[in-house]
Amino acid sequence: MRGNAGLLIAGAVALLAVGWALAPSVFAGGDPLTGVPAQKFQGPSAEHWFGTDNLGRDLYTRMVHGAGLSLTATLAAVGIAFVAGSLLGLLSGAIGGVVDTVVMRSVDVLLSVPALLLSLALVTALGFGTGNVAIAVGVSLVANFARVMRSEVLRVRQAGYVEAAHAAGLRWYTVLARHVLPNAYQPVLALAAVEFGMAVLAVSALSFLGYGAKPPTPEWGTLISEGRNYLATAWWMTTLPGFVIIAVVLAAQRLGRAIGKGEHP
Repeated sequence: MRGNAGLLIAGAVALLAVGWALAPSVFAGGDPLTGVPAQKFQGPSAEHWFGTDNLGRDLYTRMVHGAGLSLTATLAAVGIAFVAGSLLGLLSGAIGGVVDTVVMRSVDVLLSVPALLLSLALVTALGFGTGNVAIAVGVSLVANFARVMRSEVLRVRQAGYVEAAHAAGLRWYTVLARHVLPNAYQPVLALAAVEFGMAVLAVSALSFLGYGAKPPTPEWGTLISEGRNYLATAWWMTTLPGFVIIAVVLAAQRLGRAIGKGEHP
């Protein structure tokens, strides 16, 4: 426990966030859209853990109910990047030649543009909405997955069991499915956990800028955006949601490192 305390805390934070997303009414039974004007701008207390906003809505309830939308968009973004990037990296590393050159030069182009800027450009072209935000963030992360998968495929291709499989007459796609992919996926899986944290930030940033769901939907980035005008009088409207996002990001990165190193509690 002493050696893995950080990992245990990260796992607990991740489980809590998943619980919020899957069963928000269990953790916060109130209505996230309805407020009591007489209770607006109340600070954190036993009754309102995160305080209330300018319309008297409970911020903790809004954070809990917003977890489903924000984390679903994040999961969709990472899923898009994981599938598309892994496929590109697998084909690039396995086929080589012109395919490898074209894919890697395309990846270099994507990596030359900051991920958030690329996401912003894509969501501007696609239009507003949580779904488009997820697509934009996912596309911006494809290059990272493609590079990692390609490097792992190139490493595994040199293994003796892969050469033996080729010598035995197995078709190339059979070798990829049975021998290369099962031994190359772990670093990509670890990257997915790390990039999940980065995707949380990207999705929240785009929501903060107004590209996500329309108000009064309680997306995490939107909650911080709503509180920025009241920093001087109601610091909790931005600070506490920000702490939640930071905790989820750090937990995802810690779990990603653990997956990459094969750690366990």
